[in-house]
Amino acid sequence: MRREAGQRTRDGLLTAALELLAQRGQEGVTLREITDRAGANVAAVSYHFGSLKALCDSAIEHALERYLDAQIRALDSLGPTSTLQELASAFARPMVRALAAGGQELAVMRTVARVGIDPPEGWERLAGKFDQTRRDALRVLTANLPGVDEQELIFRTRCAAGLLNWLALAPIGTELAAVSAEQIERQLVPVVAGAFCGYAAVGR
Repeated sequence: MRREAGQRTRDGLLTAALELLAQRGQEGVTLREITDRAGANVAAVSYHFGSLKALCDSAIEHALERYLDAQIRALDSLGPTSTLQELASAFARPMVRALAAGGQELAVMRTVARVGIDPPEGWERLAGKFDQTRRDALRVLTANLPGVDEQELIFRTRCAAGLLNWLALAPIGTELAAVSAEQIERQLVPVVAGAFCGYAAVGR
């Protein structure tokens, strides 16, 4: 019972930290705000994480890992004959679902978007998952755009990821959160596919 209660407190602190980090970034979050939101005391942070920074770092790593796992699952479903449209749909799926769901799911995406600008220390631990998403995307891109070199395709993939990150934080993301997942996908997927395709391919 004590162990379960401790885990609930730890999870509650992570959730509260994620929500506040999504709103204001790490510089704007205080220990008191997190503990008040989680219904915990300051000592619980020291017990479970050691410090406010360690708690925020854990929350950020947790958010990144959830995002990457969702993207890996989506990209893993693609085959050698998948189209750029299907790649864009899979690549954007975690963001589409988060925008439609709101709440904690969107908080995770906003945290991922914020830390993309200033990567946390735990970023290296997830390097393998970043590499896997890139490999999965490149597999489809190479099949669809055989005349484009790998470095250019990696650049386009990073641009597409940046577009999704911006969407999580910009006012347009709030506007999209008011419509269905189907509508979000209908509007967003062609834009992401265009980033993958590039001007040269469109010109042909």
